[in-house]
Amino acid sequence: MSVRLLVVGAHSGDFVWRAGGAIAATTAGGGAARVVALSYGERGESGELWREPNQTVERVKAVRHEEAERAAAMVGAEFRALDLGDYPLELGRAELERIADEIRDFAPDALLTHTELDPFNPDHALAGAAVARARSLAAGAGVPSAFATVSPPRLYRFEPHQSELCGFTPTTFLDITPVWERKLAAMNELKAQQYLVGYYANVAEQRGNHARRVSGRQEIRYAEAFERVVPQVVSEL
Repeated sequence: MSVRLLVVGAHSGDFVWRAGGAIAATTAGGGAARVVALSYGERGESGELWREPNQTVERVKAVRHEEAERAAAMVGAEFRALDLGDYPLELGRAELERIADEIRDFAPDALLTHTELDPFNPDHALAGAAVARARSLAAGAGVPSAFATVSPPRLYRFEPHQSELCGFTPTTFLDITPVWERKLAAMNELKAQQYLVGYYANVAEQRGNHARRVSGRQEIRYAEAFERVVPQVVSEL
């Protein structure tokens, strides 16, 4: 069955590091994926670009958009940016409704976003909480409502940069070995944050080791970790 995967990040590059493999695996399997970035990370996530003389916010946004579009294409996803500003990202009712509208429009089977705790990045935590709330609004809490709703998508937190400080406990390891080269190519498109490529390559190898230990599947070399938020409903164990 083809899966529809929606990934919502606070900044335009967040999806690549944390869920690029999941996106590539989804699209390689015949599914569809959309990435929604709440901001471009133009102020706090674009350090390399700000080294350039006479740099401007609008130019940084343009570069970040181009990078994210190319990275999304590498893993087969559509990229959309809401351009809500970063550091600080501020989300009121109107912004919450825009996120809920994105969920309604795409009607995903699975939804990935940030943890709701991140002591080093307040934009990430705010985005995680807002997406969880928008999911409930878009789904009408699973009951008939006075507005259009979608079936409640599975909700996962993707792995933060400092997992142990963000209350992140993996419940799901996804084997991304078959699509690793596509994720690596996507990471290499983010020129403004090239210092993260080696870091997240190491994370993928470490999670691959954990996935092998958990499953006994020795062919797994690279994996991504996720934390499932909403319980599964099954007919048998």
